[in-house]
Amino acid sequence: MSRALKLVPNYNYEDYRTWKGRWEVHDGLAIAMSPMATPKHQRIASFLSRVLGNALEDSNCKECLDYQPLDLVIKENNIVQPDLLIVCKPIEKKYLDFPPALVVEIHSPSTKLNDINIKYNLYQDFGIKYYVMIDPDEHTVKCFELDEDGIYQRKEKSNFTFDDGCTIDLDLSNIF
Repeated sequence: MSRALKLVPNYNYEDYRTWKGRWEVHDGLAIAMSPMATPKHQRIASFLSRVLGNALEDSNCKECLDYQPLDLVIKENNIVQPDLLIVCKPIEKKYLDFPPALVVEIHSPSTKLNDINIKYNLYQDFGIKYYVMIDPDEHTVKCFELDEDGIYQRKEKSNFTFDDGCTIDLDLSNIF
């Protein structure tokens, strides 16, 4: 008796850049990023974008800039779009292919499990120093920092120090 050959796609950035709509690629598998984020999600993203931008302007972070979703190519077959990022080096390409200083994911019902599991591990393995997860339904903010062994540890305060020595403190008390 013969076994059926199981074909599993292994999409990469070249495939991804030709698709219409919003997608991510996790270990070669296409992940649809629709429907569009809810108004609550968008309000939190807008608020947080202002908070991050203001904190960077008020600090000594001359090289660090905040971004809303952009393509982060972790590997050729792992492309994600974090909700918000802080990047402290120039971006030379149409996408980011090195670890940003900080990423933020705002959970939605369709992405929460990916944010908690898949993206958590992708970001940790890629060496992203800070990962912030925001849950609009549970009204929680969880901040993680890589330790010296490259493992995320939960941190209680919303203060972040980046490689260029700049530090920002975020007041997230009004986020919800």
